[in-house]
Amino acid sequence: MTQQQLNDVNHWVGGDIGTSPTGDIGMVNGDTRTQERIVRRLVTNAGDYIFHPDYGAGLPQKIGQTLDIGALRGLIRSQVKLEAGVAPTPEPQVDVAAITNGVSVHIRYTSAITRNPVTLKFSVNK
Repeated sequence: MTQQQLNDVNHWVGGDIGTSPTGDIGMVNGDTRTQERIVRRLVTNAGDYIFHPDYGAGLPQKIGQTLDIGALRGLIRSQVKLEAGVAPTPEPQVDVAAITNGVSVHIRYTSAITRNPVTLKFSVNK
């Protein structure tokens, strides 16, 4: 089975589970699946998944601390590269900016599924 064929439940962290047009549980695949997985990985604290103690970047824990933008950018890039839907080359590009009570994250990467460029923007607030 290829990455394009794999499905996940349509669920963005912090939101409700998406529904299909018929009212069933919504499913996602392809680049949308990868984007949901990237955000989930970045906002999950390392150690929260008992069987995967190294999974997660813990971005919410970093809010309120002195921000080291370079270190945060490197952490995000290293975590994004762990997702199967992200092509290893070219290297993902990450921009991080401080915002009121949080950070704004802008990630550009190449899809391992479609080989097209993908842009993902989101904020993490305390």
